[in-house]
Amino acid sequence: MGQTVLVLGTGGTIAGVGDGPDALRYAAAQLSVEQLVAAVPALSDFILDVQQVAQVDSKDMDWAVWQVLARALREGLARDDVAGVVITHGTDTLEETAYLLHRLVDVAKPVVLTAAMRPATSAQADGPRNLLDAVRLVNEAARTGVHGVCAVMAGRVWSARAVRKAHSWHIDDAFDGGGQDPLALMGHDGPLGSLAAWPQACGAGWSVLLDHAQPRVDIVVSHAGADGRLLDAALRSPDTMPNGIVVACTGHGTVHHQLEQVLFHAERLGVQVWRSTRVARGGVQRRDGDIWPAAGDVTVAQARVALMLELLGVPAED
Repeated sequence: MGQTVLVLGTGGTIAGVGDGPDALRYAAAQLSVEQLVAAVPALSDFILDVQQVAQVDSKDMDWAVWQVLARALREGLARDDVAGVVITHGTDTLEETAYLLHRLVDVAKPVVLTAAMRPATSAQADGPRNLLDAVRLVNEAARTGVHGVCAVMAGRVWSARAVRKAHSWHIDDAFDGGGQDPLALMGHDGPLGSLAAWPQACGAGWSVLLDHAQPRVDIVVSHAGADGRLLDAALRSPDTMPNGIVVACTGHGTVHHQLEQVLFHAERLGVQVWRSTRVARGGVQRRDGDIWPAAGDVTVAQARVALMLELLGVPAED
């Protein structure tokens, strides 16, 4: 049986309910995490502490929900009886929450996020398998002394800093690692092979999230004909002035020349500008002579989280 696995529910499609077994129309975040656990008989083999900390469609994830989740994690991870934590989440913003926790978790225990591409009422419901995999993964990681933050979906374990949603409706390949291989594959009884490659969390701690207001960081997309008018309008009012901007660039960090001029203006006003990319793999690598910092291989959405943390004084990853 081992130690306790803490399961924190935040809503999402995994807790969704539809009109019928195969309905594409459904409402996310309808079932409690207690109901999700009760629907998986094999989870009775584990010692679980199940808590509902939020109930949202993850498209609506925000700083306030992250703060609620952070308080629950801080309390749960400090418990001697808790081996690790599973978080049920929606798929839309899972990569952002996973990356944030990768940067903040400061306890040497495993944290695993999981989700579903189909609601609980679907004949193709993938939530039960993913939830069972997540609990088994935490249990095995704790047993072998592995810790850090990752996500498990469709039998694949992904690093929290690499995971990203890759398909809008498929089940088996909905998530990938942006070119990185899975950390592990899940079998019927748990992970197959070693978990040694699991990356450790950065350990910045919870105060950066719990004790500060959210910096405003916006994402701006460069594209054919991008003239920067919307950004220019935002820069004209203190109510809409961002603290930072992540540019979803074309290619390997290129920006339309008209948008570039507005970004120079934003920088002169004190706005911090970072470059990411619209491209699914490869990211934007740092090079000598860059006009603006490159976000590396994280997604645009994860780069936004990273810039918020930097604006709050959290050192960049090594």
